[in-house]
Amino acid sequence: MTQPILQLSGARLALDGNAGRVEILHGIDLSVEKGETLGLIGPSGSGKSSLLMLMGGLERATAGRIEALGQDLTTMSEDALARFRSKHMGVVFQSFHLLPTMTALENVATPLELAGATDAFDRARAELDAVGLAHRADHYPAQMSGGEQQRVALARASAPRPQILLADEPTGNLDGTNGQAIIELLFSLRDRHGATLIMVTHAPELAAQCSRVIRLRDGHLDTQSQTPPQTTPQTQTQTQTEAAQ
Repeated sequence: MTQPILQLSGARLALDGNAGRVEILHGIDLSVEKGETLGLIGPSGSGKSSLLMLMGGLERATAGRIEALGQDLTTMSEDALARFRSKHMGVVFQSFHLLPTMTALENVATPLELAGATDAFDRARAELDAVGLAHRADHYPAQMSGGEQQRVALARASAPRPQILLADEPTGNLDGTNGQAIIELLFSLRDRHGATLIMVTHAPELAAQCSRVIRLRDGHLDTQSQTPPQTTPQTQTQTQTEAAQ
């Protein structure tokens, strides 16, 4: 039996606010298999984004255990987590998070350089080309539309060829046309790098393309509303290959 690419066991998250300590996630048990496309849905405030942040080591679990690629994220230092993400994970946010003083090419290449890649700019150019922005490589974020900025963010996330791709409402700040284009690019980048894709979304059309969908309610997994995997990762890959022929 293969080990899940992500495994959460009794994962809890509590944050301190002005009104005191708030319990965000309550004892989450979840396994994600390699090659899955998992959609996280639920009402605002249900804990979707917080769960995604735990999976990426961007938030510290208050209790429980989180393993990614067989590594226990809950015991890693902040530096170790940053190194792990740079090698194995790509993260796409709703609000792009591009550096305004860097060009599109520099935004994509900089994380690769920090990870020690000697071909950082060549890989960055290739990723910008893959999202249709080779001609905008020397432009700054302020010179690009929202859809173009999200394409740069996708290129940056996929450039390290991550095994796990996390996306938090990747179409949330875009209109329908740009949102659909980002959806298509997100899935094509997943296929190109063979990544496991986990995303938070409110978009029914995006959730419908996932092999499994999980709903959260008040920080709990709603086990009654889970959609089981439609195919195994191997079958999914075979289907994609046949469709491309």
